[in-house]
Amino acid sequence: MKHGKETLDNNRETNMILQEKFMKITVIGGGSTYTPELVSGFLARVDSLPIKELWLMDLDRERLDIVGKFAQRMVKAKGDPFKVVLSQNQREAIAGAKYIATQLRVGLMPARRGDEYLGLRHGLIGQETTGIGGLAKALRTIPVILNIAKDVREVAPGALLANFTNPAGLVTEALNRYAPDVPAVGVCNVGITMKMEALEWVGKSTGKKIDDSRAALNTLGLNHLTWHRGFTVDGKDVWPTVFNAFAEKMKKEEDPECDLRTLQSLGMIPNYYLQYFYYTERKVEAQKKWPPSRAEQVFEIEKNLLRDYANPALNEPPADLMKRGGAYYSTLAMQLINSHHNDLGQVHVVNVRNNGAVKEWPADWVLELPAKVDRRGIHPLPAPPLPPTCFGLIAQVKMYELLTVEAAVHGDKNALYQALLTHPLGPSGDQVQAVMDDLLATNQPWLPQFAT
Repeated sequence: MKHGKETLDNNRETNMILQEKFMKITVIGGGSTYTPELVSGFLARVDSLPIKELWLMDLDRERLDIVGKFAQRMVKAKGDPFKVVLSQNQREAIAGAKYIATQLRVGLMPARRGDEYLGLRHGLIGQETTGIGGLAKALRTIPVILNIAKDVREVAPGALLANFTNPAGLVTEALNRYAPDVPAVGVCNVGITMKMEALEWVGKSTGKKIDDSRAALNTLGLNHLTWHRGFTVDGKDVWPTVFNAFAEKMKKEEDPECDLRTLQSLGMIPNYYLQYFYYTERKVEAQKKWPPSRAEQVFEIEKNLLRDYANPALNEPPADLMKRGGAYYSTLAMQLINSHHNDLGQVHVVNVRNNGAVKEWPADWVLELPAKVDRRGIHPLPAPPLPPTCFGLIAQVKMYELLTVEAAVHGDKNALYQALLTHPLGPSGDQVQAVMDDLLATNQPWLPQFAT
């Protein structure tokens, strides 16, 4: 054992030396329609990030060919500051990389559509990260991500694994428990989107445009289950301006994501996804208007994007990319990697192990909260806990997450049954078995761990 650990440590040290001299960044799920946005981000940072090779890895040969060649044209149009390499070999793509970004979707859009209509059939939330949809996606995704972590450990020791794959918090929880020796962070664009919107509101109130580097968002919870509770610019508290602007926005919306009485009671701004918990019946009722579901809408958007990407004359991301969603996805990715590589110590909202930052909560829980990012890693900042009305929901969802991780890793049907039983958006007790059987049958091609 000692010899094996010494070998791993030596490999890590050797790999980190190579990473500094020859920066390789790998994107797993490189055939995603999001990839050109990432490429634009890397091109904008060539002065601060000395990238030599950007590897795009994907199992879907057709998508990789279309998206990858478009990425190569984008880079060529900017003078070829780095090389774009396309690969279907995961281990080869990871080997020697300093950063590995995961943005994959097991089962592609058909699986997402299956999640949505699974929820519809049983009168449950079918959204891709929340409720039954998020559970199904986690079961498909966790074993794949852990396999990636295994390759990182063996052929890119010391590299940072930045997971953008949803459900980001739950996937990061699995990495925390089953690959703790692989540096990993879960990344979501909800926090940075809120930050940018808050900056607009503060800017309007002062008549000045404010750079995002001067601002800090105080937020806490789990991925897609956070509450925003503070905002500062140059260290000055401007939360009342942000809170009141959000309240005014809710007054004007026909279908607001939060009612004013709840907003007033909390004194905090709930994450957009909390509407699935606070207004479940309304969201379930909205599903009855399908088709099209969100997966069906995205399928059409992606079909058009891939058609555009295949145009040999195109070397800039098309405007329709914004329809895909994921605002500020590239911005956050670049800020995180830049702060880590250049030891900047910037603060970003990420998913990471608590480690006592919220000392009243279990240290081994993965939370979404502000963290300092420097060359040594991702360090969650001390934060006071949320009030009981928030923590009660967080604790229940975290127990569901832990059960889901066990079910996904071990193919444990009893853990899966209990995860469904525990989730606040899950079925009633007498319907759990029927929903579980339907989930497993619908996802059978992507859940080999449950085959026996």
